[in-house]
Formats: sequence, C-alpha cells, structure tokens
Amino acid sequence: MNFANVRMVLVGTTHPGNIGAAARAMKNMGLRRLVLVSPLLFPHAEATARAAGADDVLAAAQVVDSLERALSGCRLVLGISARRRGIAGPELDPRQCAVQVAGHSLQTEVALVFGRESSGLNNDEMDRCHFLVRIPTEPEFGSLNLAVAVAIIAYELRLAALAGIDSGMAAPRRPPATAEEMAYFYEHLQQVLLATGFLNPANPRQLMRRLRRLFNRAQPDQNEVNILRGILASIQEYRSRH
Repeated sequence: MNFANVRMVLVGTTHPGNIGAAARAMKNMGLRRLVLVSPLLFPHAEATARAAGADDVLAAAQVVDSLERALSGCRLVLGISARRRGIAGPELDPRQCAVQVAGHSLQTEVALVFGRESSGLNNDEMDRCHFLVRIPTEPEFGSLNLAVAVAIIAYELRLAALAGIDSGMAAPRRPPATAEEMAYFYEHLQQVLLATGFLNPANPRQLMRRLRRLFNRAQPDQNEVNILRGILASIQEYRSRH
C-alpha cells in the first residue's frame, strides 16, 4: 500500500464540521491527501475545531470546482455511496475496496470519492467510478454520516497496509488509462455512435452508461484506449469520404 498515491475526495460537502472530522479520521489512519470538490464552506472554524489536530491535512487540502479536476491523474476511481445506480455496476465492500487500493496504489494514483451528506453521488459521478463501494449497514437505517464513512474506509485501508496485503501481490502490469483519458474516449465514442445512428440522439445516456460500465470494468490501459480511439477515428474518416 502506498498512501502517497491515495486521495480522499469529498464532493459538495455542506457541513464544514464533516470536513474536519474526515481530516481527523484520515490522519488517524495515515492518509494525508484530501481533495474537496466545491465545498459550501471551507476554510471554516468548525472544520478546524473538528479536525482536532489534523490541521496539516486541512491546510494541504486541495479545493477544486469539478470532480473531473479532482480525479486528474487517477487510474483507479472508487465511489463510496449508499445509492445504487439504475444500471448495476461492479460493487465492493470496504475490505475488497482496500485490496484494490493496495494493489493499484503501488504504481498509480487512486481516488476514493464520497458524495454529499444529503444525497450521495449522482449518476454522472458514479459513472466515473470503476467500482462502487457499499458499506454494509442495517437496511432500515443505512444512511451514514460522511465523516463516519470516511473513517470506515480509512480504517480498512490501514488494516490492509498493516497486514501487508500488497506484499507479493501483483500490481497491474500496465496501469489503467487515467480518468482524463477515459473521459476523452467516452466523449469520442458518443460522437461516433451518434453520427452512425447507433445512439438515439434524444436519449443517448442510457446506452452510454452501459458502455461506461463495460469499459470501466475492463480498465483498459493507455495503449488500449489509443487503439479504441484510433478505430473511432477511422470510422469518422471513412464516413467523411463516403
């Protein structure tokens, strides 16, 4: 496990106290990289108070205005959310999540993405994730406080690191394509599928979400994405000549 390659991303946090409590939980478990996507209030005295000594994590926190920027350079993205999306995707529990992070963080950037206190991650945000992580809770009362969710995931990462789960564990031979490379590929793919009539221009999202799920599960590397985009470009060139 290489914690230097692991970032915790909080999306649209509304309560600054949760940011501080999350920073405290991170520091407890050895995690230092916090990224905040459009927080309502930050910096804030309540965040500092709840951090209870993790001021360095707050001071180093990166604040960005989009999830796309928060995921810059990441080759594995895991979304932590109680919500299930309409089109089922690969799901992990926190322990399985830690195993994935342990292997990938040896050689590449990994992001763990946490949604809003009130509504979690939306569908578009979940579509950017290779895996969704569900923390098992009592079905009748499954809504976890954001900072508690961060603490649970951070604890599992700490256990995996202490157990040496990555010792002798093969990291991916070739790192998956970055989040940016996959975003460009999906944009290119949608353009071509709309132009060929394969996608319904009135409602392209449903099928595109299934295609995203397919490629996120496959985790193509940079060379494979370049091949796929080359195929798409050849289709565009052929159509322009005929």
